[in-house]
Amino acid sequence: QVQLLESGGGSVQVGGSLTLSCSVSGPKYNSLAWFRQAPGKEREGVAAIRTDGILTYTDSVRGRFTISLDIPKNTLKLQMTSLKPEDTAMYYCAASINRRPSLTGWLRTGGDNSDYWGQGTQVTVSS
Repeated sequence: QVQLLESGGGSVQVGGSLTLSCSVSGPKYNSLAWFRQAPGKEREGVAAIRTDGILTYTDSVRGRFTISLDIPKNTLKLQMTSLKPEDTAMYYCAASINRRPSLTGWLRTGGDNSDYWGQGTQVTVSS
């Protein structure tokens, strides 16, 4: 099975930057994504990418976050800049073995029907 291990979370001040990494191991996957969940809130999609290079972002992070996938290294990254307090959440990476025809749709479901999940890494943005 696919195993996902996130790293890179931490505490930063408003306007700061962080880069999250997700190490992916196991059988082939087609799509990967970052989701996040703040206390008392539903899980929401942040960004997603397919192995063919197609990617997408949720509106609230577009222009501030960058998702990337290094296939030879099996590493998914999320570069986060201009961080805001509302970005505070536990961030999870998720994998889909099969091709996701709609990455936007996947994000909107909050990760429903994802095949595998990592354990998460905490991001805290303080003012």
